[in-house]
Amino acid sequence: MGFDSAWTDSAKAPGATSVIRIDDRGRCTFVPPSLVSFDAALAVIQTEASFSALRIVALDQPTIVPNLTSLRPVDRVAPSLISWLGGGVQPANRSKIGMFDDAAPVWRFKERLEATEDPEASRSASAGLFLMEVFPALALPSLGPAFCGRLLGPRYNPARRKTFKLAGWQAVIEVVRHLARTEAVDGLGEWADALAAVSIPKKADQDQLDAVLCALIGLHWQTAPREASIMIGDRMFGYMIAPASADVGARLKSAADKAGVSIDVENLGYSKRL
Repeated sequence: MGFDSAWTDSAKAPGATSVIRIDDRGRCTFVPPSLVSFDAALAVIQTEASFSALRIVALDQPTIVPNLTSLRPVDRVAPSLISWLGGGVQPANRSKIGMFDDAAPVWRFKERLEATEDPEASRSASAGLFLMEVFPALALPSLGPAFCGRLLGPRYNPARRKTFKLAGWQAVIEVVRHLARTEAVDGLGEWADALAAVSIPKKADQDQLDAVLCALIGLHWQTAPREASIMIGDRMFGYMIAPASADVGARLKSAADKAGVSIDVENLGYSKRL
């Protein structure tokens, strides 16, 4: 399940959820995205319990933010790739009111969700509810190799009128189309075709597209070989999960080494249920 939360809980700017169900035979079925608040996202996640004993929520928002100011360790690594692609990363710290302060909706969401935040364990689990942090912009250069190059990241946020490129928007949709074919996700290709036909995309369209990307990241984490993904950081100070091609993985590992941030390393059995 992908959840693009939009970070704050605003009725005028909701997030979006998307679901990819996998049956006992390994067949994948796509559930089209919907715009949701944090509470509505909880309802979607709870409903999926009737379809599967194992649920993995891939959330496009920092899930562990212990630092009062400045950056999390993972936020020192991800920008090395994102800035090379021509984008930016919003750092997470507790001083950001409405996003990560003690009263921020994400903490209430996590408390009510009662998920296990252990991405590695989710790969081998046959049941349970798991949560992990993902970041579509970090995943796109691996999911769509054409984006992997200096300043080649797609500009597909319609809310940023000065930088938005329709060609970038369509290119991201084409990545989704490609994954619909290669991963054999029933219904996803048709949804992508319908989205591509929207002549003037809106921010809500992008939120739903990002929710679908989050779900695809979760699918990749669950079904692809472990070496095809990367975990930057850890579950004590914050982390991100992303698909990682050879080029992307090498760039992120180099940045992590320079910053002293762990890659694909667990905290000696540290596990936290939130």
